[in-house]
Amino acid sequence: MERYFSLKMPGALFLQNVLLFSLAALAPVLLLYVLLAPGFAPALAAGGPTLGRFIRQVVTNGLPVVFAVNYVSFFLFALAQRSIVSHRDPAVFLLLDLTVRVALFLGLHALIYVFSADWFGSFSGSRATALRVVAPTLSRSAFFENISGVYLYATMVGALPLYVSAINQSASLRPLIGLFPQKTGAAAFALLALLLSVVSLTLVAELIAHLQG
Repeated sequence: MERYFSLKMPGALFLQNVLLFSLAALAPVLLLYVLLAPGFAPALAAGGPTLGRFIRQVVTNGLPVVFAVNYVSFFLFALAQRSIVSHRDPAVFLLLDLTVRVALFLGLHALIYVFSADWFGSFSGSRATALRVVAPTLSRSAFFENISGVYLYATMVGALPLYVSAINQSASLRPLIGLFPQKTGAAAFALLALLLSVVSLTLVAELIAHLQG
């Protein structure tokens, strides 16, 4: 992964790689969602307003969210690679990534929902309504009950190889990795870390929804 995401490469190339990686992560999860949602695939195949709204949702909401979260992850990964040279443990960047991705996922959805209300008349054109539905929507995304779940798991797909690489290089996490069967420790720990981020997002969204009444 270091060859694709390095602080030494040109910024435009870094952004291009993030975009391509985001598209590659988003496409299969999106396809799975379309196939699993009852009646959704035939509705899209029929074209018309349903297809138009779907494309707009993915282009204006899904791709920006996945790209932004992946960009932060890949940038932190690149920082971690440089820090290894200066003997700084990359586990610090994993913890930072887990925190940032939850905040970014929530914040970007809120921002995009407000813009959608202004630009496309979504949520009856009401910014207040747009903000009120963010938390309830994201609280169910972990269960793949709405399209936000696609974006959530697409960011997980993008982060997994980076987490595995960083965990393998972390001296502080080595004892924990040793608790897992041989050669599976880093991958298992990475999955647990990503699961923690999903649970954290769900709990934070549930709390916000509860406070909203």
